[in-house]
Amino acid sequence: MRLATIRTSDGTIAARVEDPDRLLITPLPEYPDVKALLREDKWRDIAANADSQPLKINKTDLAPVIPHPDKIICVGLNYANHIQEMGHDLPDVPTLFIKFAEALAGPYDEISIAPWAQSTIDWEGELAVIIAKDARRVREHNAADYIAGYAVINDATNREFQNRTLQWHQGKSLESSAGFGPWLTTTDSWSPGGQLHTFLNETEMQSAATDDLVFSPEKLVEFISHLYPLRAGDVIATGTPGGVGHARSPQRYIAHNDQLRITIDGLGEIAHRFCFEKA
Repeated sequence: MRLATIRTSDGTIAARVEDPDRLLITPLPEYPDVKALLREDKWRDIAANADSQPLKINKTDLAPVIPHPDKIICVGLNYANHIQEMGHDLPDVPTLFIKFAEALAGPYDEISIAPWAQSTIDWEGELAVIIAKDARRVREHNAADYIAGYAVINDATNREFQNRTLQWHQGKSLESSAGFGPWLTTTDSWSPGGQLHTFLNETEMQSAATDDLVFSPEKLVEFISHLYPLRAGDVIATGTPGGVGHARSPQRYIAHNDQLRITIDGLGEIAHRFCFEKA
């Protein structure tokens, strides 16, 4: 099952995606977004049993699948090849940082970058984990019960901002920079293993299997939920594989009018044109 948050003239609503190719959806108008749906104990049954007239939407009607997560926890250095290209040792524990909800963009939105932040914009295609229910001190062996499903996310990064202090956050949370979607695919319909691909202007930049992680989704739920509780609709961005622009020789960054597309087999794609605002 696939669940999406849809933009309407009156705001947003949750929906079940019937046909991802034709973009047919069954609206769930009682719920303003997928997070609100997940806050229901029987959200799976509610979504599965919805029986209203299917509607056709446009790609740009898709909002970030969780528009306003309470928490977006990002994992750095979680693919061995990316760890090596960035010159780090394999970690003993996950490297975590936070991205704010204001950083999210719809899966097909144009990404607008302010003049002061355009110098070193990089891509980081990632698998996103979406939490199904409140999780506190969960163990790895039952952590799958707390995962609602998966989506695609871009941990868009300004490398200059990221590296000018020891804290990465300021380079990781630029307003409306991180595409997220196109929908949540539930755990009974998909599990990690599908290939992730990132394309810049149709040139492939990243390719990796989404189960080739140092810390699995279940391990991340265990680790994070022992630091603080997770709530339904919280998002974990699981890290990016090798192939980022900052690690290339010569380095390659996103430029004005570049097209970025990130796909994960079985989950769909997010795709954006980057627009650099004039000073």
